[in-house]
Amino acid sequence: MSAPNPALRHQVIKIYKELLYLGREYPLGFDYYRPRLKKAFASQVHLEDEEKIKKGIERAEFVKKEIEALYYLKRYRTLRQRYETPTPDPLHSIEDHATQEK
Repeated sequence: MSAPNPALRHQVIKIYKELLYLGREYPLGFDYYRPRLKKAFASQVHLEDEEKIKKGIERAEFVKKEIEALYYLKRYRTLRQRYETPTPDPLHSIEDHATQEK
């Protein structure tokens, strides 16, 4: 058995820390997020083939982008809800007009 590639080990630790940092804002809470992240990484600890480790890093990068997209969407929806002017409901304006004529 050969020693694992130090560069790959560094990349794995880096992506783990980045995902852990992103988990602070996870909608279900950090207490939900952290054990699942740890379990996902621990389930891959047996990998020794560099190609499989690289594929795992790529998958982790994809998950990172998906979580960031989730946060951006959440932020966008909040800002849109906060600053969007309410559009008048056409049905209500017809009813209001009808009651004003009487």
